[in-house]
Amino acid sequence: MTVPTIGGSKDAAKNCFVAPANDTYLFGATLLYKINASATARMRGRLVLNGTTEIRGSLGEISATHVSLATAISLQTMVPLTAGDTVELQGYFRVADGYFAADHTSFWGAKIG
Repeated sequence: MTVPTIGGSKDAAKNCFVAPANDTYLFGATLLYKINASATARMRGRLVLNGTTEIRGSLGEISATHVSLATAISLQTMVPLTAGDTVELQGYFRVADGYFAADHTSFWGAKIG
């Protein structure tokens, strides 16, 4: 997964975005997941502020029956940040097990304010 970089704003140790300045930012993400069984899977993705708070409007969920297929969920939201705030992408399975395809999962952002 690629973490957005705006003026040295990537925290590689925590794999998250760190706001370089007080401003409004646009973030987006695509989580591609796979399960290797014929089952119903439910996956959620969200963007999280400072490790604890779900960013309003960034939660997405998808569920479907899969047989070794890949499915993606996309997220996009704007958020005002204070310098030093962190944003991270989280994804998890609610039903059935699977994995996120790291080479096809993306997390991007841009300062728009």
